Parts: sequence; structure tokens; C-alpha cells
Amino acid sequence: MEKLNNIIKDKYETFTYKLEKDFDMVYTSNETFKKLADSLKLPKSYLAKYTTKLEDSARELDHCKHCKNLMECKNSVGGYVYYPVYLNDNLVFNYIACKYKKKMDKDNAYQDNVYVFDIPLEIRKARVKDIDTSDPKRVEVIRYIKNYLDSYKEGKKVKGLYLTGNFGCGKTYLLSAMLNELAMKGEKVAIIYYPEFLRKLKEGFSDDSYIELFNKVEKVNYLLLDDIGAETTTAWARDEILGTLLQYRMQEHLPTFFTSNLTLKELEEHLSSSSKGIEMVKARRIIERIKQLSMEMVMISENKRK
Repeated sequence: MEKLNNIIKDKYETFTYKLEKDFDMVYTSNETFKKLADSLKLPKSYLAKYTTKLEDSARELDHCKHCKNLMECKNSVGGYVYYPVYLNDNLVFNYIACKYKKKMDKDNAYQDNVYVFDIPLEIRKARVKDIDTSDPKRVEVIRYIKNYLDSYKEGKKVKGLYLTGNFGCGKTYLLSAMLNELAMKGEKVAIIYYPEFLRKLKEGFSDDSYIELFNKVEKVNYLLLDDIGAETTTAWARDEILGTLLQYRMQEHLPTFFTSNLTLKELEEHLSSSSKGIEMVKARRIIERIKQLSMEMVMISENKRK
């Protein structure tokens, strides 16, 4: 029995010696590995068990030294570094976010406050700082956005905006950038492509799922209805959906914004025509609610979608 124990002991000591020899070889030849191992303040006999993993960490730390952005990341998991932490008497290796990943997460955190419906990525990421200010035809709208955000900081109320203009001139981008800015300040906002929103509501009739969707949009702090007037007019869409939505937001003083290729006068004509014929009174009622919630502004500019 003693002989067997001695054999086991010899094998263990040989194995331990080999581990420490491998550790020493890397320790003396790799400065990053050395600094990492020293920072852990653990015995060599313990660290030697993790030589390969520590090498992996050192390699990724070396990648980070020369990395300038997330696109250049060479680590096994983009935006993260494989890093050891001594926790509860165990050396644990985790993926820790790098400074670029942390910044990106911080910059995008506002999106948790934004509900979008059928809106492209470019619009979801629209930022005020990225607005093109070179076009003089945009000046009035940009001035409105600046005034709105300044008034928000001061706790003042400013009427919403009904922004009309030609196709592709950037209406949605400009107002979405403003709402995204409000989301960064903690406000809940919704940016809704209105024609698709109506279609989705209609689809939800079979299981009543439309109720949750409608309530979410109706009650959100800040709402942008994008491309209103592009939908097919029906009495249901006009009176039951749009009329109810606007009435609630008007009563609750909830800021509401609109984009459209139609002026308010053209929108009134559009809303008056349905399968039931011409209904000017009902259309005018909708327009009056929009006027209570917003001011009309026209922006005719270059089509940026060409």
C-alpha cells in the first residue's frame, strides 16, 4: 500500500512540476501573461493549473491594446475579452465587455424606451447629432426640434408637429431623431408606421390581440404616427381607430407628432372618402383633433431616397 502511495505521490509531483515548468516558460516570455498572473496575487502552484486559459486571456488582452473599434475586434467573442476573476475561492474565466462594447451599449440603451412598429433600422437609430443641417429648406424644422428639446429641459409644453412634405425629404428621420433624444432622457416613445399599424390591428380581431397593441400606442408618452394619409380610408380606421386614439391623447395632453405627404387640407379630403361615401363632417372632426395636438409645417426638400 505504501508503495502504491509513493507511486501516486511521484506521479503527482511530476505532473505538478510539469505544470509549473510550463507556467514559468510562458511567464518569462510573455509580458502580458506575467502582468495578468501577478495581478491575481495567487500562488504559482495554483495558477499553473490554468496556464492555457491565462494564455488565452493574455492573447485577447494583447488584441485589445491595438484595437480601435468593435469592427477590428479579433477576440473570440466580439466586443468582449476572456478574463479571469478569483471568486469564492475559485478562479473563474468570464467574457468581460470592452470599452467599445460598453460605450455602444450605453449609446443604445435608450432603445429600451422606444417602441417601433414597421420602422427601418436607420430610423430606429436616428440621432439629433447626425441630422444634416446643410439644406436651408430644413432649417425651420430643425429650429422646431431644437426649441422642443430646449423647452423639454425647462419643463415647458410645446405643441406637437404635423410635418408634411414631398416623398423622401427626411420627415420621418427628423422627428424620429427628436423622439429618440427624448427616449435617452427616459421618456417612453413610440414610432409607428401608420398604414401597417392599421393592418396589424385588423389582423388581431380574431384573438383580441389588437387591444394590447392599440392601448400601448394610445397611452405612450410621446407618439409619432408616420405616413398618415397613406392608408386606405375606411369608416372603421378613421372613426374607431384614429378618432379614438387622437381623442384620448388630446384629453390626456400627450405629445403627438405626424408625418405625411398630404397637407392637412388634403388629408381632410382623403379621410372624407370611404365606402360609405363622402363624409366631410367626420373627416373635419379628425382634422380638428390633429390641430389641437399639433401645428402644421411644410418641408419641401431634396428626395434623399434616390
